[in-house]
Amino acid sequence: MARTASLSGFPEWLPQERLVELHVLDTLRKTFELHGFSSIETRAVETVGQLLRKGEIDKEVYGLSRLQDDEAPDASTLDKHDPHALALHFDLTVPFARYVVENAGYLAFPFRRYQIQKVWRGERPQEGRAREFTQADIDVVGDGELPFRYDVEIALVIAEALSALPIPDFRLRINNRKLAEGFYRGIGLTDTAGVLRSIDKLEKIGAAKVAELLKSELGASDEQAALALQLAGIRTEDTSFVAQVRALGVNDELLEEGLSELEQVIEAAVQRAPGKVIADLSIARGLDYYTGTVVETVLVGHEQLGSICSGGRYDALASKGNRKFPGVGLSIGVTRLVSRILSQEFATASRSVPTAVLVALNNDDSWSAAQDVAAQLRGRGIATEVAAKAEKFGKQIKFADRRGIPFVWFTDDDGKHQVKDIRSGEQVDADPASWTPSAEDLHVRVTTA
Repeated sequence: MARTASLSGFPEWLPQERLVELHVLDTLRKTFELHGFSSIETRAVETVGQLLRKGEIDKEVYGLSRLQDDEAPDASTLDKHDPHALALHFDLTVPFARYVVENAGYLAFPFRRYQIQKVWRGERPQEGRAREFTQADIDVVGDGELPFRYDVEIALVIAEALSALPIPDFRLRINNRKLAEGFYRGIGLTDTAGVLRSIDKLEKIGAAKVAELLKSELGASDEQAALALQLAGIRTEDTSFVAQVRALGVNDELLEEGLSELEQVIEAAVQRAPGKVIADLSIARGLDYYTGTVVETVLVGHEQLGSICSGGRYDALASKGNRKFPGVGLSIGVTRLVSRILSQEFATASRSVPTAVLVALNNDDSWSAAQDVAAQLRGRGIATEVAAKAEKFGKQIKFADRRGIPFVWFTDDDGKHQVKDIRSGEQVDADPASWTPSAEDLHVRVTTA
């Protein structure tokens, strides 16, 4: 990861780095499928009108234009506010909402989906932020209603998935928008969405500046700003946050509903994912479509990287006439995670290529026989290459070493087979119909440092 990208914000991996990324993706996929989530893929392109349902964030969107025919307008004249213009999706949740509406007649609800795809955002590249990156999402969507129990389940699935990855310890920081909005309403701040957007900046600009925003932009009094910040300061590893909130003396029906929901999530997490989840009432998630549970996840000791997994409950993002499809989901920033894994060497691949065996050539006429050996090995799941040229064996061994291939296979003119472990130098008789490397060498392994 010390390499300088030729195009900033668009990461590319070397083969050994890509193997680490594939390990992360495979681990997530297996965990999601164990919990009954089905994989889908949506198109990379949406209309601007569809994308901006999430809020006014067009500065992050990459619009599409054609470069080379007379029918296409010049890219500089494109109206980025045209709802019918096309753009690359910047997350997977908004496209998923459209997908659910369009395919509702073919889906069984509650619908459990996972989706692993690239997304694009026009952001200033920096550590943890890229312009092109991979996300891994899970969501459960209902038809008309979605039991709150799914909010609890989603958090537990993500905790299990992250625990299986070669990363440092992590914490899911969970809040509830109903709790926050009810509290703000109870202290007389009616622009609850505005307060949430201000509180969402707390870690970036600090409490004093957030208080000034609340007072200057939302008309909050000193007392109201202080109470809002007191709420945001509550953070517990158990359900004791409930008593702390009530001690602030604010009464509101929506507040009580949010307290109850957050209590259920934290209570289940304490039992099933101890030490991985905390109630953090500073978490706001500035996006307007969240309606209940909200989550951000940080790596312990690497908080400056930002959230590696975020999301929450949305009750009105997807709808078709009077028919609504409430959902809850979380999104893992795979590229952000992999970048940190590689830069900090939290994990490495055991070799740089999938190949376990290189079949050497005695002479150019032995190529066909070498392919027969390779076919037998591959037929038993052993990744195998055949040398391209009948060079001296020493050169063929050096080629295998450069490629990271651990074994070289030799066949003499009498048809006798031997295999050499080029790391130890040990060479033994072998039969292509039965020989198998150790379990550790059969496949590339990603090991933690």
